[in-house]
Amino acid sequence: MNFTLADKWVLITGASSGFGAAAARAFGREGAQLLLGARRVERLEAVAAEARQAGATEAHSHFLDVAQTGSVNEFASWARTKAGRVDVLINNAGGAHGLDPVAEAKDEDWEAMIQSNLLGILRVTRAMLPLMPRDAGASIINIGSLAGRTAYEGGAAYCAAKAGELQITRALRLELNGTGIRVSTVDPGLAETEFSLVRFKGDATRAKKVYQGTQPLTAEDIAETLVWVASRPPHVNIDELLLKPTDQAAIHKVYRRK
Repeated sequence: MNFTLADKWVLITGASSGFGAAAARAFGREGAQLLLGARRVERLEAVAAEARQAGATEAHSHFLDVAQTGSVNEFASWARTKAGRVDVLINNAGGAHGLDPVAEAKDEDWEAMIQSNLLGILRVTRAMLPLMPRDAGASIINIGSLAGRTAYEGGAAYCAAKAGELQITRALRLELNGTGIRVSTVDPGLAETEFSLVRFKGDATRAKKVYQGTQPLTAEDIAETLVWVASRPPHVNIDELLLKPTDQAAIHKVYRRK
């Protein structure tokens, strides 16, 4: 029997755009109750409204900066007051900053990637674990990346952060064994969201070239996968799931149409 998501509390970080926003709508269609966090509050409120329109029985939004322990702890207190529990935790907040080689990269870019992609997952998980039921079906799903498994030029810090996410997931899987809480990583390859626009500091032309001539994954593809992972029967744990578009055979091997 699948794990029904109807009326379960699903918490999504980085829910103002991309994978997080698409996941909010997708879990909303399943009738879930949503707790949404991100820094861009106006966009977050719009996503919550979209999730309610899609079918979420409740969808609440609150400012969250996963790079700040105080913000995470305040968000956890808010979640406790609003819901009292978290059945599914989606650690999605993160992103890439810059594509410079190590010799030319900036500290602020490195620090932003480590804070959000790596330390953010640890902070949020630590804060939310007391709210997660110790029974069959609860899930922690971390958003990783193909970059956590294969390095590429200009990606040293981002690849390191995502490799760290993978090891956090594996450690949590061991630590929570026997609690009934499932732990998964979903690792996308080439996917078109605001990811490249953020990486290239708003340079839309450069960001568009990343996907030119290909059919990349979409945010909706990832959201659909997250719902599938969370709704497996309680005795089934999808430990690690790697998704790539058909056009991408490897991180350096992408078919591009002329």
